[in-house]
Amino acid sequence: MTTTIDTLPAARRCTWRRAAAVVLAASAATAPQAQSAVDPEADRLLQASLAEVGRLQAFGFSGRSSLDVVLKSGQKIQLGSTLEAVVRRPDRLRVQRGSGPEVVRMYYDGRTLTMSSPARNEYVVFPAPGTIEQTMDFARDRLGIVAPAGDLIGADAYRTMMDGVTEGFVVGTGWVEGVRCDHLAFRAPHVDWQIWIEQGARPLPRKMVITTRDQPNAPQFELVVTEWNLQPRTDARDFEFVAPKGAQRIEPVLRDTGGPGK
Repeated sequence: MTTTIDTLPAARRCTWRRAAAVVLAASAATAPQAQSAVDPEADRLLQASLAEVGRLQAFGFSGRSSLDVVLKSGQKIQLGSTLEAVVRRPDRLRVQRGSGPEVVRMYYDGRTLTMSSPARNEYVVFPAPGTIEQTMDFARDRLGIVAPAGDLIGADAYRTMMDGVTEGFVVGTGWVEGVRCDHLAFRAPHVDWQIWIEQGARPLPRKMVITTRDQPNAPQFELVVTEWNLQPRTDARDFEFVAPKGAQRIEPVLRDTGGPGK
């Protein structure tokens, strides 16, 4: 996991650094002393939630996110953004982040990944792998972009999120956007993260906070899901980008990974 969201062309870096989505609220409980292992109940609740998301073949959600940026002076600045996403497994994804002149849209149609800035009337297209999960890995490794809520929507989200985790426990009960949730906390070597999971028959993630401990002043990323749509009405055209009249296509820039696929 990472809280850093770099972009492709440097001129668009500010917009893409505003990152991704899940729900707001304060926990009503006080965290107990961190344990030296993962509490089985915390593990069970997390598995059940991510399995619930993994079973969804098509879904959408909207929300908001915030990302801390630490200045050279050490001052911490919080950047916020709204988010809307639609997913259709295994190979369709559409994301809109921000609003007004700062809106950025991402389209994945199973063959290409397109990112567009309507305000600038610019877009960039990348050949993409054949699944959502592979494309999110590609975006992170080769473009420096962390897909909003990417840790939550992958088919194997539990394995991804628990990689390297050494501690985990149930904090207690909290409320997110008026929804009663189980509040869990986990720790890995360089990252602390928390997740709020809706209680009841539909254990969907409602909020996530990631704290990067190995960066100065421990910046945080917060993702809040304000609404889940479990029956989105979509067809293949909803995930295909159509360039507006006069839009300028920007040459793609890929990171050099040093491997055979660079």
